[in-house]
Amino acid sequence: MGTLGRIARTLFAMACEAADPVNALRAAMARNPPPALGENGRYIIVAVGKAAVPMARETLAQLATYPTRAVVVTNRENIRQLPGATVMEAGHPIPDENGVRAADAITSLLAGCTAGDRVIALISGGGSALLAAPAGDLTLDDKAEVNRLMLENGFEIAAMNLVRQQLSRLKGGGMLYFADPAPVTAYILSDVVSDELEIIASGPTVSPIGTREDARSLLEARGMWLLLPEAVREHLGRGTVEGAPPPAAQNHLIGSNCQSLEAVAAAAAGLNPVIVDSQLTGDVSDAAASIVDAACAVPQGHPACLIFGGETTVTLAGKGLGGRNQELALRVALAMPDLGRDWVFLSGGTDGRDGPTDAAGGLVDAGTADRIRAQGANPEALLADNDSYTALRLADDLLITGGTGTNVADVQILLLGR
Repeated sequence: MGTLGRIARTLFAMACEAADPVNALRAAMARNPPPALGENGRYIIVAVGKAAVPMARETLAQLATYPTRAVVVTNRENIRQLPGATVMEAGHPIPDENGVRAADAITSLLAGCTAGDRVIALISGGGSALLAAPAGDLTLDDKAEVNRLMLENGFEIAAMNLVRQQLSRLKGGGMLYFADPAPVTAYILSDVVSDELEIIASGPTVSPIGTREDARSLLEARGMWLLLPEAVREHLGRGTVEGAPPPAAQNHLIGSNCQSLEAVAAAAAGLNPVIVDSQLTGDVSDAAASIVDAACAVPQGHPACLIFGGETTVTLAGKGLGGRNQELALRVALAMPDLGRDWVFLSGGTDGRDGPTDAAGGLVDAGTADRIRAQGANPEALLADNDSYTALRLADDLLITGGTGTNVADVQILLLGR
Protein backbone atom coordinates (compact mmCIF):
# COMPACT_ATOMS: atom_id res chain seq x y z
CA MET A 1 0.00 0.00 0.00
CA GLY A 2 3.03 2.28 0.33
CA THR A 3 3.46 5.64 2.02
CA LEU A 4 -0.09 6.90 1.52
CA GLY A 5 -1.48 3.70 3.04
CA ARG A 6 0.72 4.05 6.11
CA ILE A 7 -0.34 7.68 6.50
CA ALA A 8 -4.01 6.72 6.22
CA ARG A 9 -3.63 4.06 8.92
CA THR A 10 -1.88 6.55 11.20
CA LEU A 11 -4.59 9.16 10.69
CA PHE A 12 -7.31 6.60 11.41
CA ALA A 13 -5.54 5.59 14.63
CA MET A 14 -5.50 9.26 15.62
CA ALA A 15 -9.24 9.49 14.93
CA CYS A 16 -9.79 6.63 17.36
CA GLU A 17 -7.41 8.16 19.89
CA ALA A 18 -9.35 11.44 19.76
CA ALA A 19 -12.41 9.47 20.86
CA ASP A 20 -10.56 7.94 23.80
CA PRO A 21 -13.30 7.43 26.38
CA VAL A 22 -11.06 7.91 29.43
CA ASN A 23 -9.82 11.33 28.37
CA ALA A 24 -13.30 12.39 27.30
CA LEU A 25 -14.90 11.20 30.53
CA ARG A 26 -12.22 12.73 32.74
CA ALA A 27 -12.73 16.12 31.11
CA ALA A 28 -16.51 15.82 31.33
CA MET A 29 -16.42 14.91 35.02
CA ALA A 30 -14.15 17.89 35.69
CA ARG A 31 -16.79 20.14 34.12
CA ASN A 32 -19.81 18.29 35.52
CA PRO A 33 -18.81 16.16 38.53
CA PRO A 34 -21.05 13.41 39.87
CA PRO A 35 -23.55 14.72 42.45
CA ALA A 36 -22.88 14.31 46.16
CA LEU A 37 -24.35 11.24 47.84
CA GLY A 38 -27.41 11.45 50.01
CA GLU A 39 -27.78 9.92 53.46
CA ASN A 40 -26.42 6.35 53.58
CA GLY A 41 -26.01 6.51 49.84
CA ARG A 42 -23.84 4.66 47.34
CA TYR A 43 -22.76 5.37 43.79
CA ILE A 44 -24.48 2.87 41.52
CA ILE A 45 -22.47 2.65 38.29
CA VAL A 46 -24.06 1.19 35.17
CA ALA A 47 -21.76 1.14 32.12
CA VAL A 48 -23.08 -0.09 28.78
CA GLY A 49 -21.51 -0.07 25.33
CA LYS A 50 -18.28 -0.68 23.47
CA ALA A 51 -16.45 1.86 25.67
CA ALA A 52 -18.04 0.60 28.89
CA VAL A 53 -14.92 -0.92 30.48
CA PRO A 54 -12.58 2.09 30.24
CA MET A 55 -15.38 4.47 31.22
CA ALA A 56 -16.19 2.36 34.27
CA ARG A 57 -12.51 2.07 35.21
CA GLU A 58 -12.11 5.85 35.19
CA THR A 59 -15.29 6.38 37.19
CA LEU A 60 -14.34 3.82 39.83
CA ALA A 61 -10.94 5.49 40.16
CA GLN A 62 -12.52 8.89 40.67
CA LEU A 63 -14.98 7.51 43.24
CA ALA A 64 -12.50 5.21 44.98
CA THR A 65 -13.15 6.71 48.44
CA TYR A 66 -16.93 6.20 48.26
CA PRO A 67 -19.13 3.10 48.47
CA THR A 68 -19.88 1.85 44.96
CA ARG A 69 -21.63 -0.94 43.08
CA ALA A 70 -20.95 -1.40 39.39
CA VAL A 71 -22.25 -3.52 36.51
CA VAL A 72 -20.45 -3.22 33.17
CA VAL A 73 -21.78 -4.63 29.88
CA THR A 74 -19.74 -4.66 26.68
CA ASN A 75 -19.12 -6.69 23.53
CA ARG A 76 -16.72 -9.60 23.09
CA GLU A 77 -13.87 -7.57 21.53
CA ASN A 78 -13.76 -5.14 24.45
CA ILE A 79 -14.33 -7.47 27.42
CA ARG A 80 -11.85 -6.93 30.25
CA GLN A 81 -12.04 -7.78 33.92
CA LEU A 82 -12.32 -4.80 36.22
CA PRO A 83 -11.78 -4.94 40.00
CA GLY A 84 -14.77 -3.56 41.87
CA ALA A 85 -17.24 -4.29 39.08
CA THR A 86 -19.25 -7.12 37.58
CA VAL A 87 -18.26 -7.20 33.90
CA MET A 88 -20.57 -9.00 31.48
CA GLU A 89 -20.27 -9.80 27.78
CA ALA A 90 -23.30 -9.57 25.50
CA GLY A 91 -24.05 -10.05 21.81
CA HIS A 92 -23.61 -7.32 19.20
CA PRO A 93 -25.08 -6.43 16.74
CA ILE A 94 -27.68 -9.19 17.27
CA PRO A 95 -28.95 -9.47 20.88
CA ASP A 96 -28.34 -12.77 22.66
CA GLU A 97 -29.08 -14.54 25.94
CA ASN A 98 -26.06 -12.88 27.54
CA GLY A 99 -27.71 -9.54 26.86
CA VAL A 100 -30.86 -10.73 28.62
CA ARG A 101 -28.82 -11.74 31.66
CA ALA A 102 -26.97 -8.41 31.57
CA ALA A 103 -30.23 -6.47 31.42
CA ASP A 104 -31.59 -8.49 34.35
CA ALA A 105 -28.44 -7.75 36.36
CA ILE A 106 -28.83 -4.02 35.73
CA THR A 107 -32.53 -3.90 36.53
CA SER A 108 -31.93 -5.86 39.74
CA LEU A 109 -29.17 -3.47 40.78
CA LEU A 110 -31.25 -0.40 40.01
CA ALA A 111 -34.33 -1.80 41.71
CA GLY A 112 -32.45 -1.65 45.02
CA CYS A 113 -31.69 2.07 44.74
CA THR A 114 -32.65 4.43 47.57
CA ALA A 115 -33.11 8.19 47.63
CA GLY A 116 -29.60 8.54 49.06
CA ASP A 117 -27.98 6.68 46.13
CA ARG A 118 -26.70 8.35 42.99
CA VAL A 119 -26.77 6.45 39.70
CA ILE A 120 -23.93 7.08 37.25
CA ALA A 121 -24.85 5.83 33.77
CA LEU A 122 -21.96 5.48 31.32
CA ILE A 123 -23.39 5.10 27.83
CA SER A 124 -21.53 4.42 24.58
CA GLY A 125 -22.30 3.05 21.13
CA GLY A 126 -23.48 -0.54 20.90
CA GLY A 127 -25.50 -0.32 24.08
CA SER A 128 -28.78 -0.80 22.27
CA ALA A 129 -27.99 -4.36 21.15
CA LEU A 130 -26.06 -5.25 24.30
CA LEU A 131 -29.00 -4.77 26.66
CA ALA A 132 -31.71 -7.19 25.61
CA ALA A 133 -34.70 -6.53 27.86
CA PRO A 134 -37.76 -7.61 25.84
CA ALA A 135 -40.92 -5.68 26.72
CA GLY A 136 -44.23 -7.33 27.53
CA ASP A 137 -44.60 -10.86 26.16
CA LEU A 138 -41.80 -10.51 23.62
CA THR A 139 -38.91 -12.98 23.52
CA LEU A 140 -35.26 -12.58 22.68
CA ASP A 141 -35.88 -14.38 19.39
CA ASP A 142 -38.54 -11.80 18.52
CA LYS A 143 -36.12 -8.93 19.12
CA ALA A 144 -33.26 -10.65 17.29
CA GLU A 145 -35.47 -11.22 14.24
CA VAL A 146 -36.53 -7.56 14.16
CA ASN A 147 -32.88 -6.49 14.42
CA ARG A 148 -31.90 -8.85 11.62
CA LEU A 149 -34.64 -7.54 9.35
CA MET A 150 -33.74 -3.91 9.99
CA LEU A 151 -30.03 -4.53 9.37
CA GLU A 152 -30.72 -6.38 6.14
CA ASN A 153 -33.06 -3.65 4.91
CA GLY A 154 -30.66 -0.77 5.45
CA PHE A 155 -32.40 0.95 8.36
CA GLU A 156 -30.46 3.99 9.54
CA ILE A 157 -29.66 4.16 13.26
CA ALA A 158 -32.45 6.61 14.19
CA ALA A 159 -35.10 4.42 12.57
CA MET A 160 -33.68 1.27 14.15
CA ASN A 161 -33.70 2.82 17.59
CA LEU A 162 -37.24 4.15 17.25
CA VAL A 163 -38.35 0.54 16.82
CA ARG A 164 -35.97 -0.90 19.43
CA GLN A 165 -37.19 1.50 22.11
CA GLN A 166 -40.73 0.24 21.75
CA LEU A 167 -39.63 -3.37 22.19
CA SER A 168 -37.53 -2.88 25.33
CA ARG A 169 -37.96 -2.28 29.07
CA LEU A 170 -34.70 -0.29 29.37
CA LYS A 171 -34.48 1.79 26.21
CA GLY A 172 -36.16 5.16 25.67
CA GLY A 173 -35.74 6.24 29.28
CA GLY A 174 -36.62 2.86 30.73
CA MET A 175 -33.52 2.80 32.93
CA LEU A 176 -34.80 5.88 34.76
CA TYR A 177 -37.95 4.12 35.96
CA PHE A 178 -35.90 1.32 37.52
CA ALA A 179 -33.50 3.75 39.23
CA ASP A 180 -36.23 5.88 40.81
CA PRO A 181 -36.00 7.37 43.50
CA ALA A 182 -32.23 7.71 42.96
CA PRO A 183 -31.29 10.56 40.59
CA VAL A 184 -29.38 9.58 37.43
CA THR A 185 -26.39 11.34 35.90
CA ALA A 186 -25.33 10.03 32.49
CA TYR A 187 -22.08 10.56 30.60
CA ILE A 188 -22.63 9.70 26.94
CA LEU A 189 -20.13 8.99 24.14
CA SER A 190 -21.92 9.51 20.82
CA ASP A 191 -21.75 7.02 17.97
CA VAL A 192 -24.43 8.72 15.86
CA VAL A 193 -24.02 11.51 13.34
CA SER A 194 -26.58 13.85 14.87
CA ASP A 195 -25.39 13.36 18.49
CA GLU A 196 -29.06 13.14 19.50
CA LEU A 197 -29.08 11.64 22.99
CA GLU A 198 -32.33 9.75 22.43
CA ILE A 199 -30.69 7.83 19.59
CA ILE A 200 -27.35 6.90 21.18
CA ALA A 201 -27.72 3.32 22.51
CA SER A 202 -31.49 3.85 22.12
CA GLY A 203 -31.50 6.46 24.89
CA PRO A 204 -31.78 4.49 28.15
CA THR A 205 -31.64 7.77 30.14
CA VAL A 206 -33.61 9.94 27.69
CA SER A 207 -37.28 10.14 26.75
CA PRO A 208 -38.17 7.95 23.75
CA ILE A 209 -37.94 9.08 20.14
CA GLY A 210 -41.55 8.23 19.45
CA THR A 211 -44.43 5.90 20.23
CA ARG A 212 -45.53 2.40 19.32
CA GLU A 213 -47.76 3.95 16.70
CA ASP A 214 -44.75 5.74 15.19
CA ALA A 215 -42.77 2.50 15.09
CA ARG A 216 -45.65 0.67 13.42
CA SER A 217 -46.13 3.43 10.84
CA LEU A 218 -42.44 3.35 9.97
CA LEU A 219 -42.39 -0.43 9.54
CA GLU A 220 -45.53 -0.35 7.42
CA ALA A 221 -44.15 2.44 5.24
CA ARG A 222 -41.03 0.38 4.54
CA GLY A 223 -43.00 -2.75 3.69
CA MET A 224 -41.77 -4.74 6.69
CA TRP A 225 -44.86 -5.01 8.86
CA LEU A 226 -45.98 -8.43 7.67
CA LEU A 227 -42.41 -9.80 7.91
CA LEU A 228 -42.28 -9.19 11.66
CA PRO A 229 -42.89 -11.92 14.24
CA GLU A 230 -46.56 -12.10 15.22
CA ALA A 231 -45.78 -11.19 18.84
CA VAL A 232 -44.05 -7.99 17.71
CA ARG A 233 -47.02 -6.98 15.56
CA GLU A 234 -49.35 -7.62 18.47
CA HIS A 235 -47.17 -5.61 20.85
CA LEU A 236 -46.89 -2.59 18.56
CA GLY A 237 -50.53 -2.89 17.54
CA ARG A 238 -51.75 -2.39 21.11
CA GLY A 239 -50.76 1.25 21.00
CA THR A 240 -48.79 3.29 23.49
CA VAL A 241 -49.54 2.71 27.15
CA GLU A 242 -50.27 6.02 28.87
CA GLY A 243 -48.31 6.70 32.04
CA ALA A 244 -46.01 9.09 33.81
CA PRO A 245 -42.99 10.26 31.78
CA PRO A 246 -39.61 8.96 32.96
CA PRO A 247 -37.90 10.93 35.75
CA ALA A 248 -35.49 13.56 34.50
CA ALA A 249 -31.78 12.77 34.27
CA GLN A 250 -28.67 14.89 33.95
CA ASN A 251 -27.26 13.88 30.55
CA HIS A 252 -23.79 15.00 29.43
CA LEU A 253 -22.40 14.42 25.91
CA ILE A 254 -18.66 13.74 26.26
CA GLY A 255 -17.41 12.91 22.74
CA SER A 256 -18.50 12.59 19.10
CA ASN A 257 -17.52 11.74 15.54
CA CYS A 258 -16.90 15.40 14.68
CA GLN A 259 -14.11 15.57 17.26
CA SER A 260 -12.39 12.64 15.57
CA LEU A 261 -12.69 14.25 12.14
CA GLU A 262 -11.17 17.45 13.49
CA ALA A 263 -8.29 15.45 14.97
CA VAL A 264 -7.59 13.88 11.56
CA ALA A 265 -7.62 17.31 9.93
CA ALA A 266 -5.20 18.70 12.51
CA ALA A 267 -2.81 15.76 12.10
CA ALA A 268 -2.90 16.04 8.29
CA ALA A 269 -2.12 19.76 8.26
CA GLY A 270 0.60 19.37 5.61
CA LEU A 271 -1.72 17.50 3.23
CA ASN A 272 -4.31 20.24 2.63
CA PRO A 273 -7.01 18.53 4.72
CA VAL A 274 -10.68 19.26 4.15
CA ILE A 275 -13.62 17.83 6.10
CA VAL A 276 -15.86 17.27 3.09
CA ASP A 277 -18.86 15.68 4.82
CA SER A 278 -19.34 15.13 8.54
CA GLN A 279 -22.74 13.51 7.97
CA LEU A 280 -22.04 10.79 5.41
CA THR A 281 -25.20 8.71 5.69
CA GLY A 282 -27.55 6.80 3.44
CA ASP A 283 -26.85 3.86 1.16
CA VAL A 284 -23.21 2.97 0.54
CA SER A 285 -23.68 3.21 -3.24
CA ASP A 286 -24.65 6.88 -2.95
CA ALA A 287 -21.86 7.54 -0.46
CA ALA A 288 -19.29 5.95 -2.76
CA ALA A 289 -20.45 8.11 -5.68
CA SER A 290 -20.10 11.29 -3.62
CA ILE A 291 -16.58 10.30 -2.51
CA VAL A 292 -15.51 9.59 -6.09
CA ASP A 293 -16.97 12.94 -7.20
CA ALA A 294 -15.03 14.73 -4.45
CA ALA A 295 -11.79 13.02 -5.54
CA CYS A 296 -12.29 14.00 -9.17
CA ALA A 297 -12.84 17.65 -8.21
CA VAL A 298 -9.41 18.06 -6.58
CA PRO A 299 -6.91 19.82 -8.88
CA GLN A 300 -3.64 18.11 -9.78
CA GLY A 301 -0.30 19.26 -8.44
CA HIS A 302 -0.94 19.26 -4.70
CA PRO A 303 -1.51 16.46 -2.19
CA ALA A 304 -4.92 16.37 -0.56
CA CYS A 305 -6.64 14.73 2.40
CA LEU A 306 -10.42 14.51 2.07
CA ILE A 307 -12.17 13.55 5.31
CA PHE A 308 -15.65 12.14 5.80
CA GLY A 309 -17.55 10.82 8.81
CA GLY A 310 -20.92 9.34 9.63
CA GLU A 311 -22.68 6.01 9.27
CA THR A 312 -23.86 4.56 5.99
CA THR A 313 -26.23 1.66 5.41
CA VAL A 314 -26.23 -1.47 3.26
CA THR A 315 -29.29 -3.11 1.75
CA LEU A 316 -28.47 -6.80 1.46
CA ALA A 317 -29.13 -8.46 -1.88
CA GLY A 318 -26.62 -11.30 -1.58
CA LYS A 319 -25.38 -13.83 0.95
CA GLY A 320 -21.77 -12.72 1.34
CA LEU A 321 -19.86 -11.45 4.36
CA GLY A 322 -18.93 -7.86 5.06
CA GLY A 323 -19.93 -4.58 6.64
CA ARG A 324 -20.80 -1.06 5.55
CA ASN A 325 -17.19 0.18 5.67
CA GLN A 326 -15.82 -2.77 3.70
CA GLU A 327 -18.51 -2.41 1.07
CA LEU A 328 -17.97 1.34 0.84
CA ALA A 329 -14.24 0.83 0.36
CA LEU A 330 -14.80 -1.81 -2.32
CA ARG A 331 -17.31 0.38 -4.14
CA VAL A 332 -14.88 3.30 -4.19
CA ALA A 333 -12.11 1.02 -5.47
CA LEU A 334 -14.29 -0.17 -8.35
CA ALA A 335 -15.77 3.24 -9.21
CA MET A 336 -12.70 5.47 -9.02
CA PRO A 337 -11.50 6.50 -12.49
CA ASP A 338 -7.84 6.93 -13.42
CA LEU A 339 -6.93 10.06 -11.48
CA GLY A 340 -3.43 10.33 -12.89
CA ARG A 341 -2.03 10.32 -9.36
CA ASP A 342 -1.60 7.94 -6.45
CA TRP A 343 -4.50 7.61 -4.06
CA VAL A 344 -5.75 5.50 -1.15
CA PHE A 345 -9.14 5.37 0.50
CA LEU A 346 -9.81 4.15 4.03
CA SER A 347 -13.21 3.53 5.56
CA GLY A 348 -13.31 2.20 9.11
CA GLY A 349 -15.49 1.85 12.15
CA THR A 350 -13.90 3.56 15.13
CA ASP A 351 -14.90 0.60 17.31
CA GLY A 352 -12.61 -1.68 15.30
CA ARG A 353 -15.40 -3.89 14.03
CA ASP A 354 -17.39 -3.63 10.83
CA GLY A 355 -20.48 -5.80 10.68
CA PRO A 356 -20.14 -9.47 11.67
CA THR A 357 -16.42 -9.59 10.81
CA ASP A 358 -13.01 -9.19 12.45
CA ALA A 359 -12.19 -6.15 10.31
CA ALA A 360 -12.75 -2.48 11.06
CA GLY A 361 -13.20 -1.73 7.36
CA GLY A 362 -11.09 -1.48 4.24
CA LEU A 363 -8.07 0.38 2.84
CA VAL A 364 -8.05 0.38 -0.97
CA ASP A 365 -6.16 1.95 -3.86
CA ALA A 366 -6.02 1.92 -7.65
CA GLY A 367 -4.67 -1.65 -7.66
CA THR A 368 -7.35 -3.24 -5.48
CA ALA A 369 -9.51 -4.62 -8.30
CA ASP A 370 -6.50 -6.04 -10.15
CA ARG A 371 -5.27 -7.80 -7.00
CA ILE A 372 -8.69 -9.42 -6.55
CA ARG A 373 -8.71 -10.61 -10.17
CA ALA A 374 -5.16 -11.93 -9.80
CA GLN A 375 -6.54 -14.27 -7.13
CA GLY A 376 -9.03 -15.67 -9.65
CA ALA A 377 -12.07 -13.81 -8.35
CA ASN A 378 -14.48 -11.31 -9.90
CA PRO A 379 -14.70 -8.16 -7.72
CA GLU A 380 -17.97 -7.01 -9.30
CA ALA A 381 -19.58 -10.40 -8.62
CA LEU A 382 -18.36 -10.36 -5.03
CA LEU A 383 -19.82 -6.88 -4.56
CA ALA A 384 -23.15 -8.00 -6.00
CA ASP A 385 -23.19 -10.80 -3.42
CA ASN A 386 -22.38 -8.30 -0.62
CA ASP A 387 -19.15 -10.26 -0.11
CA SER A 388 -16.84 -7.31 0.43
CA TYR A 389 -14.91 -9.14 3.16
CA THR A 390 -13.78 -11.86 0.74
CA ALA A 391 -12.94 -9.32 -1.95
CA LEU A 392 -10.78 -7.17 0.32
CA ARG A 393 -9.16 -10.21 1.93
CA LEU A 394 -8.07 -11.42 -1.51
CA ALA A 395 -6.56 -7.99 -2.20
CA ASP A 396 -4.95 -7.86 1.27
CA ASP A 397 -6.93 -4.64 1.79
CA LEU A 398 -8.83 -5.38 5.00
CA LEU A 399 -8.35 -2.84 7.78
CA ILE A 400 -7.91 -4.89 10.96
CA THR A 401 -7.30 -3.04 14.23
CA GLY A 402 -8.93 -5.15 16.92
CA GLY A 403 -11.30 -3.64 19.46
CA THR A 404 -10.48 0.01 20.10
CA GLY A 405 -12.44 0.45 23.32
CA THR A 406 -14.43 3.34 21.86
CA ASN A 407 -17.11 3.97 19.25
CA VAL A 408 -17.94 7.26 17.53
CA ALA A 409 -19.31 5.86 14.25
CA ASP A 410 -17.21 5.72 11.06
CA VAL A 411 -14.33 7.70 9.59
CA GLN A 412 -13.35 7.85 5.93
CA ILE A 413 -10.01 9.23 4.70
CA LEU A 414 -9.12 9.76 1.03
CA LEU A 415 -5.49 10.65 0.41
CA LEU A 416 -4.41 11.99 -2.99
CA GLY A 417 -0.80 12.31 -4.10
CA ARG A 418 0.48 15.05 -6.32
